Amino acid sequence: MDIKSFISAISQIVEEKDIPRETVKEITEQAIAAAYKKDYGKRGQKILAELNLETGKTKFWQEKLVVNQSMILSEEELVEKKEEKGQMQEEEKKVRFNPEKHILLEEAKKENKKIKPGEVLSIPLKVKIDFGRIAAQTAKQVILQKIREAERSVIFREYKDKEGEIISGIVQRIEGGNVFLDIGKTLGILPTEEQVQKEFYRPGQRLKVYILKVEDNPKGPAVFLSRAYPKIISKLFELEVPEISQDQVQIKSIAREAGSRSKIAVFSQTEGVDPIGSAVGQRGARVTAVISELGGEKIDIIEYSEDPEKYIANALSPAKVQEVKILPKNKALVMVPEDQLSLAIGKNGQNVRLAAKLTGWKIDVKSSEEAKKEEVKIEEPGKEEKPGEESEKEPSFASTSAKAPADAEALAGKSADKKASEGKEKPKRRSASSADAPKKRKKKKENSQKK
Repeated sequence: MDIKSFISAISQIVEEKDIPRETVKEITEQAIAAAYKKDYGKRGQKILAELNLETGKTKFWQEKLVVNQSMILSEEELVEKKEEKGQMQEEEKKVRFNPEKHILLEEAKKENKKIKPGEVLSIPLKVKIDFGRIAAQTAKQVILQKIREAERSVIFREYKDKEGEIISGIVQRIEGGNVFLDIGKTLGILPTEEQVQKEFYRPGQRLKVYILKVEDNPKGPAVFLSRAYPKIISKLFELEVPEISQDQVQIKSIAREAGSRSKIAVFSQTEGVDPIGSAVGQRGARVTAVISELGGEKIDIIEYSEDPEKYIANALSPAKVQEVKILPKNKALVMVPEDQLSLAIGKNGQNVRLAAKLTGWKIDVKSSEEAKKEEVKIEEPGKEEKPGEESEKEPSFASTSAKAPADAEALAGKSADKKASEGKEKPKRRSASSADAPKKRKKKKENSQKK
């Protein structure tokens, strides 16, 4: 096998792996230079090669540093350097002369009259007759190893540039809870924590996945994928909705409980563009495509607003909101009709929890009747309000805040118990006039006896 045939074989491998031609040339030159040095060179030599990929012809040369006497360490200095490791900076510039690495200025000028101390002289080497066969055998493993390294580098750069994007992959195998997907030039990893609990994966299944991060490891690039990350929703909408991909409609915020339900807030400054209508599509075609890709996960699309009251009211959709009160410490009190309370809170508090995540506000949902009763209780008759004292007590957010939302059924039960207790008969209070009645009768009797 001669150099030309070997290069042809290597080039074919490289073309399949999509490695740049210049990279192949560099790899092959390094390998055949190492092969030449091993067979014909000496220790300490720096041998380089130049390869013509078209003809297969190779040139070799040896590089030597040009020095003068002032740049060479003397015998005395060599002894001192061995005894004292700490040397002066100017001494460090001096070299220990090695005829394979260095050449005196006088000798170098015979090859190049213009050369100066500190420059490198290139000395051409003869190409041996049998070098083609020997180089092909010696350099084969080196070249293949270098190509594998180059391939890993190409794959790493390619997928690193795709971080934050979604790609399509085919499930290859499942090991230790992790799902491995064929994503083209490598296998991606879908870790357990980035999977959707309600989804079941099987070999051969095609999935759209979000590229979470790409790490460069000694064994090759590791591409970590996700199906649970909230931004996968925005990327899926970009694929389905031209107005979003063209930035006519923006997705301002996403709140997601993967596999169950999500809320997205959309906004548009483009005149004549309906952000919700664009995302939903004609007859719901666009949002249905996204829901289908996510395995049936419900998606609420609401309109974003700079007005926090309006934004919070929109976020609690599909419930109808009567009033929103903005309170200190990033809290909001939302009042809804009695028949909308369960819908506003949602099953296990999911609706209000997602609304809180979406808007960034701690939301307390109450029925209008309950809110009015609490206001009446706070107002104490006959008590003068002190300057700076709030007439309205701040509601507790433990039940329906983003951190600990209440169950709608539990809240309804609490309201029922409260009404029942209000219906019980209260003990009668004796008035001041009724308490004095017996004393008056006794006094009247005593007066009549005296008479």
